[in-house]
Amino acid sequence: MPLIAALLWSGTAAARTQATAPGAGAFPWPDGARAAVSLTFDDARPSQVDVGLPVLDRHGVKVTFFLVPSNAEQRIARWKRAARAGHEMGHHSLDHRCTGNFVWAREKALEDFTLERMRQQLLGANERPRELLGVTPEVFAYPCGQTFVGRGLDTRSYVPLVAATFVAGRGWLGEAPNDPERGDLAQVLGMEMDGKDFEQVRPLLEQACREGSWLVLAGHDIGEVGVQPTWVGMVEKLLPYLRDPANGFWTAPMGTVAHAIRRVRAGK
Repeated sequence: MPLIAALLWSGTAAARTQATAPGAGAFPWPDGARAAVSLTFDDARPSQVDVGLPVLDRHGVKVTFFLVPSNAEQRIARWKRAARAGHEMGHHSLDHRCTGNFVWAREKALEDFTLERMRQQLLGANERPRELLGVTPEVFAYPCGQTFVGRGLDTRSYVPLVAATFVAGRGWLGEAPNDPERGDLAQVLGMEMDGKDFEQVRPLLEQACREGSWLVLAGHDIGEVGVQPTWVGMVEKLLPYLRDPANGFWTAPMGTVAHAIRRVRAGK
């Protein structure tokens, strides 16, 4: 290989190695961690406190639950226990509005909604957790991951409403972990963990470590059954992996991580 070509190849290889090294993003995660992970669960489904809460608490991992208040009322004593234990209570709207393309959402379709009515939804759904649990949500999860109201030329994004009301907003079916330096905290990418075993989730964790990024995993039911189950067997492997300091993760609720990112961005 000619000398100049060899030098160019060597420099390119070194840069590539540096770019893919653990923690290459150089974001200052707490305690020298190489990446951050937040576990999130939507809808306040009963299995989350019936099955999931004992597992989470046994491993000492705090997560974010995005509540639909009417669902939380079915297990209110257990949701109060979850809040007291330090799990984050997030906001998932009053009535889980999604596109009318879903048959079950046709009577409450986003296409028939307005920004002003959505503003009232966000404020109202914040009031109910205060009444039920004594907490005010700081984070929001877009139902169905959809961020619009209206249709056609009248379509509007309600991301600015979420940005003005919450520390962070999470989407659904995201395709990558989040860049803590560049990502929009009002549109955090949430990656699905329902129906996956640990070996399917592990590559996402490894990617986050390589990139120094923030992986937000999103699930629904916790158990072996249900419409969208995050399997207990996967959780039992995931939590010790996250807790092992050798693996380099800072695991915290979504609002805690969002606040940390905001502080770094503000230079504090």
